[in-house]
This record gives sequence, structure tokens and C-alpha cells, in this order.
Amino acid sequence: MTSHDVVSRIRRLAGTRRVGHAGTLDPMATGVLVIGVERATRLLTYLIGADKAYSATMRLGVGTVTDDAEGEVSSAPGQEPLTREAVDAAAEFLRGNIQQVPSSVSAIKKDGKRAYARVREGEDVKLEARPVTVALDVLAVRPAEHEGTPVLDVDVDVVCSSGTYIRALARDLGQSLGSAGHLTALRRTRVGPYRLDGARTLPELEESFGILPIADAARAAFTGRDLTEDEARRLAHGQRLEASELGPGPVAAFAPDGNLVALIADAGLTARPLVVLTG
Repeated sequence: MTSHDVVSRIRRLAGTRRVGHAGTLDPMATGVLVIGVERATRLLTYLIGADKAYSATMRLGVGTVTDDAEGEVSSAPGQEPLTREAVDAAAEFLRGNIQQVPSSVSAIKKDGKRAYARVREGEDVKLEARPVTVALDVLAVRPAEHEGTPVLDVDVDVVCSSGTYIRALARDLGQSLGSAGHLTALRRTRVGPYRLDGARTLPELEESFGILPIADAARAAFTGRDLTEDEARRLAHGQRLEASELGPGPVAAFAPDGNLVALIADAGLTARPLVVLTG
């Protein structure tokens, strides 16, 4: 199931086409997919850049054309057994502020066309490295076999900035050991403040459809500013307020009754509305 498939299901359940998501999940992945319904779709732009957390399994010793288990095997040099400590030490170069080359079958556009579409047409696609921030913990290693080739399965937890490719981490870890690597399992456990334990499955939503109120969603994701009645009225009409001094933004601005009025950002001595959510 793709992220677009999930959006289609939610459209049917919610009875509206105004549904979107804040960051694609690969079809092989499971876990948190943040969905916006009706007015909340206007918040999604400001959530896409949130940091994310994953649990994953990397298979060292075999590489694939997609850097995950859905692609054809491209190399199978194998991987000798290593201790957890040895793999953890080998992964040090993947931690912190790094430059990562995305998978060649990613959705990144190259010369106006998706990279994965170019690969499907037989092109040899090379993407530019991009800055990302990664915290990676090696939890366990298990010797295994892949079609007769000795491999090492590595369970990891990853917290990373938006735009990080976990399958590229698997690829690069394998290559750093003089072998190859790809991703065999991926579960997103958090997007910004939204965690797996607060998520609901599609079958649960089919049985009882419910959404997080937009004010609660905004309070969880953004710094909040409580407005006076006059400030709420002015902001609802798109007028600027005095600067919030709560950081660069976005800041969620709430009326005295607790309703979300807008997302705002400081611009010099004033705070300007990024998106007004009333009316």
C-alpha cells in the first residue's frame, strides 16, 4: 500500500477530497503517516520538515538496485560475522551532520524528471549528495543467509532530519565494510511529536473514524501563543501582530476559547500570518 492509497481510503472515510499527508512512506514500510483532513491539510506544509524516527533492519552482504528488499540483487559479496560493537563502530561515519547520496530510485527530480522513472528507462542515475542529520543506534546483529550467501542482519533505531533515506544508510554501511547492503524492514515510529502509540490503523478507522482536533494537533507540533480577543480578531483578518519573540516560527496562535487562529512567524518587529485557519 502506498501513501496515496492511504489518502484515498481516508478520503472515503472522511467524505471529503481535502486530504493529504506529511511525508511519503515507501510501500514496504509501516508506521506513522500523518494525515491532514479539511483545514488541517494547510498545516501539512509546516510538518513535512519535522524530524523522524525509525526502526529498521539492514542486511549487510547483499546490495539491490533499489537499496531495499523490493529491488533486484545487484551484488552479493557476502558479509562475514561481526559483533554488535564492531558494526556500531563502523556506522560512526553515518552519525551527525553528514552528506548523503539518495537512492537512485528515489522520487527526487533530476532535470525535471523523477529519478526512479529515469532508472526504469535504463539510465544510470547519479544524484547529488544532500546534507542530513542522523542519530543511529545499532541494537542487534544476526548472522543469516540470502540465497546461499552469508549475510548479517542489523537492527537499528534511527532519528533523522527530513529528507534522510534509511535505505541509503543501509547501502552506505555495507559499502563501508567492503561489501554491500540493503534495507529489509522499515517502521516509522515518529514524525515530529506524533508517535506510533498515538496512531490508528486503517481497520480501526474503518470501524470508528475519528481525527485529532486541529488545535490539539497544532499544540503538539508547534510553539503556542495565546492571543487576546482583539489579537485573534485582527489575525483572523490577516493583519499583523506584535512580534511573538517565540522563535522564527511557525508559531501556533490560539484564540481565548482555545481555537487555532493561524500559524504565524516573526518578521522584524511584527508577526505575520503564514496561514489563517479561521473563517
